[in-house]
Amino acid sequence: MTRKRLGFFTRLLDDAPPKERYRLATEQIRHAERQGFDSAWIAQHHFHEHEGGLPSPLVFLAHVAAHTQSIRLGTAIITLPLENPLRVAEDAAVLDLLAGGRLEVGFGSGGTPTSFLPFGLTIDQRASVFAEYLHLIQSAWRGDSLTHPDNHLYPPAPQLAERVWIATFSVEGAIRAGQAGHGLMLSRTQPRPADALSLTLDALQNPMVDAYLDALPAGVAPRILASRTAFVADSTEYALQVATPGLTRQAQQHRAAGHEVIGDSVTDYIRQFDAHIGDPSTVVASLKNDSILARATDISFQVHSVKPSHQDTLRSIELIAGHVAPHIL
Repeated sequence: MTRKRLGFFTRLLDDAPPKERYRLATEQIRHAERQGFDSAWIAQHHFHEHEGGLPSPLVFLAHVAAHTQSIRLGTAIITLPLENPLRVAEDAAVLDLLAGGRLEVGFGSGGTPTSFLPFGLTIDQRASVFAEYLHLIQSAWRGDSLTHPDNHLYPPAPQLAERVWIATFSVEGAIRAGQAGHGLMLSRTQPRPADALSLTLDALQNPMVDAYLDALPAGVAPRILASRTAFVADSTEYALQVATPGLTRQAQQHRAAGHEVIGDSVTDYIRQFDAHIGDPSTVVASLKNDSILARATDISFQVHSVKPSHQDTLRSIELIAGHVAPHIL
């Protein structure tokens, strides 16, 4: 059986000014590379600094590429409807060239309604715009002519067409990703139906994996990236102490948005927000209850929404690499 690939994911949310956020995230990715992680993934968010600290993921990854050697660099995700698709195709082509072929490109349609407005769109348009832009990007990467016979993407990047990942919360989205031969990106958590709040995350995501695998063309290898929240410390007591403020804020935000959150303890929040928190043995035991991980080809770990310090994040990376990953990969 092929070994699963281990990833580190960040939304660049360290409690610091923007320049320092970028420096800390770069150091965390470099540390993950030193610890043997296979990939690093970053998110894109416009305007809302508490959702994510980076509007320009390809620019940032070009910086990271210059400070790393082997770790693969991925977007999780680029919010495609809010971009110029040809510029995304060009920037990704240049970045992959400079990074020595290490770029993985994850796309999604976005989720924050107000972020669409400055780009002249509403969130209701996202699905149709996403499909149109993804088609244009793939066409450019394939080397097709662009409006005029003389126009072709430069530098050429046909290899990137084989490294597209699609983020989705739905079976329908998983089917589309599979039919196109793309990778499937599964979220660290996702909303439960109002009448089934006790559903586990793998109960929601296994039908998506089933649909994706059924839709893949013959001969195309599956690529399934499962993102998971994991904060590992040397003791469970310390891990829970660090996790309590961040998860409490997440619960408050969910309630303010009209979602039901049951209970008021950090253990209640851990369960409902699909977090894996504790010392290595506790986190391993928790992860082994997640049946998706046995089916994934790639697993990426993030500390959000725990919000640990930079040093605690670095230590969590070390413990995941040395004491958690050997039991789940």
